[in-house]
Amino acid sequence: MDSTAVVVLAAGSGTRFGNTTNKVWLPLSGRRIISRSLLNAAKAFEKVRVILVIHPDDEAFAKEVLEREVSQVKVELVHGGATRHDSEYQALIHLKSAIENGEIGVVLIHDGARPLATPSLFKEIAKKAATYGGAIPTIPVNHSELDKNFDSQIVRVQTPQGFTAKELLDAYISADKDSFTGTDTGACIERYFPSIKTHSVTGEPTNVKITYPQDLIIAEHVLAKRGYKD
Repeated sequence: MDSTAVVVLAAGSGTRFGNTTNKVWLPLSGRRIISRSLLNAAKAFEKVRVILVIHPDDEAFAKEVLEREVSQVKVELVHGGATRHDSEYQALIHLKSAIENGEIGVVLIHDGARPLATPSLFKEIAKKAATYGGAIPTIPVNHSELDKNFDSQIVRVQTPQGFTAKELLDAYISADKDSFTGTDTGACIERYFPSIKTHSVTGEPTNVKITYPQDLIIAEHVLAKRGYKD
């Protein structure tokens, strides 16, 4: 497999969390949430480029946290945009020359607020993305949670989501020209590369997204069960 790039998104706000600060900078069992997301991504690969997309106002603090908690990983900082889609676009433009030169074969997009995604999940998504063109982790929704009129299988989609780098870059460049904004990475690929049938990978029930304060308690419990001391 060509080198993989992992783009970790952390340019949002902490509004839903009830915080004026982006929730990814909050502590979680001894490390910042974002630090755990970055370390899990980096551990998955022998050769990887790790891109952290941040709000410009967070740059000084981000550098301080990275130096203190993620010094063993080379992390490239990119300023994000007003939306998730814009932030992904900025990261892909940052990687554009490496993608066009064939140095990067697969790009994974991950929410910085999902600090519990394991290295094995990152690795599996990258492997399946290289094989099928795209891969996303999914968790089936319990039928008791659905309207009884639904007969089809409904799933929850997680991150990281992985795609072949050249197609992903081309899709976002086309979207920029068309002023199209996708709801997530897969939506952009589906619009511009309908021939790519994104492969579903079994997600991890513990791969929770830290959205509300109670999610931190769940994450701390998971880390304790895994025996993480740092």
